[in-house]
Amino acid sequence: MSAVRIAVLCSGGGTNFQAIVNAKEAGLIPDGEIVLVVCDHAGAYVLERAKKYGIETAVFDRKSIPDRALRERAILETLEAHEVGLVVFAGFMTILSETFTKKYAGRAINIHPALLPSFGGQGMYGLHVHEAVLKAGVKVTGATVHYVTEVCDGGPIIAQKAVEVKEGDTPEILQKRVMREAEWVIFPEAVEKVCKELSR
Repeated sequence: MSAVRIAVLCSGGGTNFQAIVNAKEAGLIPDGEIVLVVCDHAGAYVLERAKKYGIETAVFDRKSIPDRALRERAILETLEAHEVGLVVFAGFMTILSETFTKKYAGRAINIHPALLPSFGGQGMYGLHVHEAVLKAGVKVTGATVHYVTEVCDGGPIIAQKAVEVKEGDTPEILQKRVMREAEWVIFPEAVEKVCKELSR
């Protein structure tokens, strides 16, 4: 079987995209191949990262295309044109509709910077998650890779990794630790696991 064609959807710096690329280059994702980066922010640094590796990009900027349904349709058409088999959400700020999640059911995964089902759902993204974790006073947080469904952060869990919350943590310090110790470790592993299943 040929490698599963992967599209990474990202809105920002692309650190998780980088972790996946690094794993691919190290031979840790033999069953997948990144063919496209889709971004909803024209100035996002992930586009520079993609360019460096010669990976094609498609930008559907939220300011230029404020209509979410139009933007989603354009994204779907682009994924179809690139024959994408797996959609990887890596900090993508556009919430997509049930039409999208149904079309890519079992073929779309997301990373969340907490141990779901805790600290998930609407409005829980980026630093907001780590602020909520610290406010709750929990001693352990982490990251979760899950399938994308119409329920925000509610899809079946593929992988989780715990990270200690330390005395004196700020949301920014905790965010970096969760990325380094959990996200960048389990996300590439989950990508390969799902690609392997899809290529059977």
